[in-house]
Amino acid sequence: MGFLPKITRQTDEQRAADAERNLIRYEAKVGGELFGPIPAGHRRDFFCLDEHTWIWHEEWLEAGARKAVTTRYDVRPNTILKSQVGQPYQPLSTAEASNLYRATQLYGQRVTAEYQRILQTT
Repeated sequence: MGFLPKITRQTDEQRAADAERNLIRYEAKVGGELFGPIPAGHRRDFFCLDEHTWIWHEEWLEAGARKAVTTRYDVRPNTILKSQVGQPYQPLSTAEASNLYRATQLYGQRVTAEYQRILQTT
């Protein structure tokens, strides 16, 4: 074997990490479509990063400049905290917590349906 295959081989951990990142990207795209069509020039992602963290990210062009907003929701035992664009965490209002809950339920349904669809076609 040549030198190149030895330096390009991935460990099992690297392959697993790559697979997880790819799944999160796919789920983020599905989640971004939950709230209707995405306007031209926009990118929207909504996904579960880990068992305690949800992310909403949106990018768009405005007057030729790229704008972006990322909202991070940190789910804790007695509250949900939200952080945007470097701001400190703030607790969610009851209405916003209810909206987030509905969004996470819909996300779970859509992502599950997408995986079932993919598995049926393979």
